[in-house]
Amino acid sequence: MSAPAVTTIPADRSANLFRWNAALAGVHFVQAAVILAISFARSPVVTSPVVATYLRFDESTRHLVTAQRSIWDLPIGPAVALFFLLSAVAHFTMAFPARRWYEAHLGRGQNPIRWIEYAFSSSVMIVVIAALAGVQEMGTLIAIFGANAAMIMFGWSMEIANEGRDRPQWLHYVFGCIAGAVPWLVIFATILVSAAEPGSAPIPAFVIAIFVTLFICFNVFAINMVLQYRKVGHWRDYLYGERSYMLFSLIAKSLLAWQVFFGTLRP
Repeated sequence: MSAPAVTTIPADRSANLFRWNAALAGVHFVQAAVILAISFARSPVVTSPVVATYLRFDESTRHLVTAQRSIWDLPIGPAVALFFLLSAVAHFTMAFPARRWYEAHLGRGQNPIRWIEYAFSSSVMIVVIAALAGVQEMGTLIAIFGANAAMIMFGWSMEIANEGRDRPQWLHYVFGCIAGAVPWLVIFATILVSAAEPGSAPIPAFVIAIFVTLFICFNVFAINMVLQYRKVGHWRDYLYGERSYMLFSLIAKSLLAWQVFFGTLRP
């Protein structure tokens, strides 16, 4: 049986991976710093309200009624900077302190650091998208973060379960797709309800653009995994898929960041 991976990474390819990770650590860190500087240069800082919905006892009616109160204002710019910073730390870790461990796992067709980083960074991204689309309820935002993180963890378990297998076990992938669809359905439903509300302000065009482009970007990651395990063309080489993940991650984060900039952060 064979895994969708190499067993030993040649020195030239190891050096190439090092350069990719070192460069991407720098690119992500610079973008984090720029977005953070822009965020605090703009006054007031752009935020999205986070509210809690709960039941309280109404003394006058003697019934439980729905109540709501503000919990926090989510700062959009720093949240965008955060997912860049998480990626910068991950790439730095793969390039320097954990380089040997990282490359040993690549040789087995796995990259745990990628999945750990994505579990946090892409979940922050989906929360930012949800907030911009009008999702404000604290419980819903927490659930969106959790469902997205679960999707990423299924990606990790997919790689572990398929080590050494000639025929891939796809259940992990299917379960991940189900979990990953939930946040997008919630956001899409919120946009539809908002658009259908009589007299409501139209959804900003940049929010629709973010929803569409990031939905496509997120699905490209899923396609990349399918190509790896189907061993299609260049994807027969696990390291080709690894570099594709790196590139797609940079593109997705950059698209979200600069669409947010032009939509809300621009002075």
